[in-house]
Amino acid sequence: MADSVATGLADENETENEDKEREKRLFRKTKEQAASDLTETLGFYERKAKYKERKSNVSDLSLVRFISAELTRGYFLEHNEAKYTERREKVYTCLRIPKELEKLMMFGFFLCLDVFLYVFTLLPLRVLLALVRLLTLPCCGLRASICPYCKKSSGSRILQPAQVCDVLKGVIMILCYFMMHYVDYSMMYHMIRGQSVIKLYIIYNMLEVADRLFSSFGQDILDALYWTATEPKERKRAHIGVIPHFFMAVLYVFMHAILIMVQATTLNVAFNSHNKSLLTIMMSNNFVEIKGSVFKKFEKNNLFQMSNSDIKERFTNYILLLIVCLRNMEQFSWNPDHLWVLFPDVCMVIASEIAVDVVKHAFITKFNDITADVYSEYRASLAFDLVSSRQKNAYTDYSDSVSRRMGFIPLPLALVLIRVVTSSVKIQGSLSIVCVVLFYLGMITLKVLNSIVLLGKSCKYVKEANMEEKLFQNPPSAAPSRASSRAHRTKHTREPAGDPEEEGLSASVTTQPSRSDECPAPQLPTSQSDQFLTTPDESEEKSLIQDDTELKHRAPNKDLLEIDRFTICGNRID
Repeated sequence: MADSVATGLADENETENEDKEREKRLFRKTKEQAASDLTETLGFYERKAKYKERKSNVSDLSLVRFISAELTRGYFLEHNEAKYTERREKVYTCLRIPKELEKLMMFGFFLCLDVFLYVFTLLPLRVLLALVRLLTLPCCGLRASICPYCKKSSGSRILQPAQVCDVLKGVIMILCYFMMHYVDYSMMYHMIRGQSVIKLYIIYNMLEVADRLFSSFGQDILDALYWTATEPKERKRAHIGVIPHFFMAVLYVFMHAILIMVQATTLNVAFNSHNKSLLTIMMSNNFVEIKGSVFKKFEKNNLFQMSNSDIKERFTNYILLLIVCLRNMEQFSWNPDHLWVLFPDVCMVIASEIAVDVVKHAFITKFNDITADVYSEYRASLAFDLVSSRQKNAYTDYSDSVSRRMGFIPLPLALVLIRVVTSSVKIQGSLSIVCVVLFYLGMITLKVLNSIVLLGKSCKYVKEANMEEKLFQNPPSAAPSRASSRAHRTKHTREPAGDPEEEGLSASVTTQPSRSDECPAPQLPTSQSDQFLTTPDESEEKSLIQDDTELKHRAPNKDLLEIDRFTICGNRID
């Protein structure tokens, strides 16, 4: 009985356990089914399904499939149209640079040629006219109130300011020419030829740097001399005198002429070397210039300054090559066959110079996002200088404006060429004198024709650039001191100036400049920041402080016409 009861209890326990297991299995199934339903709604798959799918995807990959995908895949450039259009415009700009740059270089070359021929042709004639006027009008030096011959007052000038400047240029050229006779060209040539190639390469680089330094400071010396000699005498004396300035100018022209002669002699040694190694090294120096210029940041004004420097450098190199050819032809008794021996080397030097300029300007415009149309603006700015020098209110000679703009000073270079020509060409007999006179007349004809063509082209460029209204504006003037600025300010408040347009309507590019008594005396052009260099009055301190705070937050914006100095410090313009 007890056994039957025990077996019954055991069966009940087993059935209960089986029921519990069934319930657990059902609970697990329902839970898994609910989880599977939940993951499907959320976009997930089971682990086994993922594994199977990954296995099927791996089985689909193959080398052939990858290669076919690489060969057939595509893309659309029009999705980034602006980027590729910009790239194409940069390519077109680089292709336009050689043409636009050579237009500017050609125009600038003829400008330098016009200034250079002026020293040989018109400057001697102008000096003779000034001396004739000085000698034929002795009565003006008397103390009579009105001269009975020329009907001029005793206070009037015997010579005009332009004539005084011409006489000073002529006297400087004559003195320096006689001083150059003490320089032995043959001794200089053999001294340079005895040096090693590397030493000559260093010397040539030093000469290039010294030439730029001399050009930068030399025009300031000449301008100081011209202004000191022509400054109105009623003004208070603020200079050391005309004679010290004159001796400074003579010393500068003489030293610069010697430097150019050494530079020409070094180039002559390079041409006459047997293995042409020095000439190759000197030509490679031009390509080093690319490294020093291309990877710098350039603005439009800085590029304009570099373009002017390149024009001056190219013209100077042509004159140096002419001097080298003259010296070599003299050594070979003017044999024309030797000229063809020098011709390949001359062409190689010119070609390397042009190639370096094109590559340099092309990459500078590319890296700084400057368009090729900027060279037309540069050409118009140079043309404006030529046209403005012919105006009625001109305040400088054209040769001096080119010297300030490009750093090209023709006096030392012309002096070296005269020294080389007179030592190479012997004038004997009446026939040689007739040839010299005919050659001089030919140079005058070339100068006149070149000036006429340049003037016509310059007027065209100025009209295209819409710069005609600037021709009738007065030149920039600023006060050199506090007293003069105060007097200048009170004078303008009491006497208002007339309309410049009415005066400019009658102006012409062929009329002579005349001095107006109503206008104040011309003063040295300075920038707007120069007025803060003087000590302000107490009444002006507050206004100056306010203007100073405004200038700190205002970026300088210089016009191309205001750049009139040759700078070499990274072609920077302050």
